[in-house]
Amino acid sequence: MLKKTLQSLGAKLASSTSVIHMKWKSLITANSIRRYSNSNSVKIDISVSTPREKVDCLVIGAGVVGLAVARALALKGREVLVVDSASTFGTATSSRNSEVIHAGIYYPRNSFKARFCVRGREMLYEYCSKHDIPHKQTGKLIVASRSSEISKLNDIMNRGIQNGVDGLRMMDGSEAMRMEPELQCIKAILSPLSGIVDSHSFMLSLVGEAENNKATFSYNSTVIGGHLEGLGAPALAKRFTALQSSGVVPSAYFARGCYFTFSNTKVPPFKHLIYPIPEDGGLGVHVTLDLNGQVKYGPDVEWIDAPDDISSFLNKFDYSVPAKRAERFYPEIRKYYPNQKDGSLEPGYSGIRPKLSGPHQSPIDFVIQGEEIHGVPGLVNLFGIESPGLTSSMAIADYISTRFLR
Repeated sequence: MLKKTLQSLGAKLASSTSVIHMKWKSLITANSIRRYSNSNSVKIDISVSTPREKVDCLVIGAGVVGLAVARALALKGREVLVVDSASTFGTATSSRNSEVIHAGIYYPRNSFKARFCVRGREMLYEYCSKHDIPHKQTGKLIVASRSSEISKLNDIMNRGIQNGVDGLRMMDGSEAMRMEPELQCIKAILSPLSGIVDSHSFMLSLVGEAENNKATFSYNSTVIGGHLEGLGAPALAKRFTALQSSGVVPSAYFARGCYFTFSNTKVPPFKHLIYPIPEDGGLGVHVTLDLNGQVKYGPDVEWIDAPDDISSFLNKFDYSVPAKRAERFYPEIRKYYPNQKDGSLEPGYSGIRPKLSGPHQSPIDFVIQGEEIHGVPGLVNLFGIESPGLTSSMAIADYISTRFLR
């Protein structure tokens, strides 16, 4: 797949931040030069005579999609190297989300998101059952709180049917509220195939399977080159000489979403996931449950400016959750759960969604580029892998390893 060259020698010490340079057919990682210095402050100087090592398949980014791709390639007998600038796997979007297994309802027919979500959900449930990954098929209610939302709810229902999602059922508010007595709505869609998963256990299992099939992981490695995946992919691609003027690298937008936990309850108010009608940039402030029964609300949508390119693919984003932001959550939650009390929410965590469309723009599908798009042999770019990326991860990996493996 990606027969690129791994530059591992030729380090030159410097007194400040490490600087990573590369030529297109070469790769340098921070880890590859540590044998030459006890300092984290290094500068790499490339020369023609630098010794080289070849790697068959290189995956940059150890998020859930990168891990799934690495596993799929390793299972096919390929030599795989996975590198990530963080200290371990899954530190960005993959560990800062709702941990929901999506059914495949929201996305345009025949889009990558629709196809990968439906297939990925089937693969994920099967994998979790086989490998004892904690998960639960909770089901989900998508609710209309006022009459003006009913047409949008009907559109969601029709889209889900077109995408081949089984078991969807439209119900009156009275039936939904009998199912969930704390709920307030006038109409709802029941999605029985939706669920939740312990994303860390899932990613840990992917790492284990990849390593058992001889994949190698290198963390704390800042890399420019190879296979792109995840939050910083557009910024990283722009640093490739071969892609800088190609026009194939999409613009990047970022939306921060905060989560709050319901602190004053021992018994969750809902048994199902509860989702409002989607909003600009997200699916609305929804109710999710973790496998310990804790109630989480979120995420909201806050469009943020991207940091500079280096900071972007090093994941240097602000993940703080201001307590006062809960004031924006209460009115949104009370649209479908009127008994939510003031002062009952505590800051949880936040995540950054990598997007290819900005505020008030129509959502854009996952973008997967091979040589036929950008003209670079052996390179596969993945852009805008936001929700439903977790659910879709194994289907994306199957697509990559099947279509682009040579």
